[in-house]
Amino acid sequence: MAEAVFLTLKLAILTTILLMVVGIPIAWWLARSKAWWKEAVGAIVSLPLVLPPTVLGFYLLLSLGPQSPLGQAIKSVVGFTLPFTFTGLVVGSVIYSLPFAVQPIRNAFEAFGEEPLEAAATLRSSPLDRFFTVALPLARPGILTGAILGFAHTVGEFGVVLMIGGNIPGETKVLSVAIYDYVETLQWGKAHVLAGGMVVFSFIVILSMMLIERRMRSRLT
Repeated sequence: MAEAVFLTLKLAILTTILLMVVGIPIAWWLARSKAWWKEAVGAIVSLPLVLPPTVLGFYLLLSLGPQSPLGQAIKSVVGFTLPFTFTGLVVGSVIYSLPFAVQPIRNAFEAFGEEPLEAAATLRSSPLDRFFTVALPLARPGILTGAILGFAHTVGEFGVVLMIGGNIPGETKVLSVAIYDYVETLQWGKAHVLAGGMVVFSFIVILSMMLIERRMRSRLT
C-alpha cells in the first residue's frame, strides 16, 4: 500500500513539473497567436477532456509500442519501449492531464489583455522580458490552478495508467490501480482506506485551490 502511495506521488510531482514546462508555452501561444489554425491546436490539446481514458490509453499503447515506428525510434534512443514502464506512465499522464493545466493558464494570459504588455514595450522591454516580468506574474493564479489541477488529476488517473502501464508492483501500480485490485480480490477494508484517503485528498486540493486563487486574485487587484 505504501509503495503505491509513494509511486503515485512521484508520478504526480514529475507530471506536474513537466506540465508546467510544456503547458505554459502552449498556453501562451494559444492566448497570443493570431494564427487561424490555433483553435485546431487547442482542440487537439483538449481532446483528453472528452475522450474516454481507455481510448487514449489504447492509442498511446499502440503508438508507443515496439511495433510502431515511434516506439522503435524511442527504443533506439533510450534502449527500451515506454509501455509498461514508469517513464511510459509519465508520458501518458502528461498527455492526459495537459488540458487541465493549459486551459486555466491560457485563460489567465487572455484575462489581462494587451495593455500591460504594451506599457512594458514602451519602456523598451524585450518580448522575453515582458513574458517573464509582466505576463507570468499576472498569470500566477491561473498557473497555480493549472498546477494543482494537473497534480490532482494525475493522482486520480485510472484508465490511461492501466492501459499503458499495466499493474506492475513497484513500477506502474499506482493508487487507483491498487484500489481496483483490492476490490477485485474482495479486500474491502484496504480499498476503503485508499478510496477514503483519495476523497479527503481531493476535497483538500479543491478547497486549497479555491482559497489560494482567491487570495492571489485579491492581491493582484
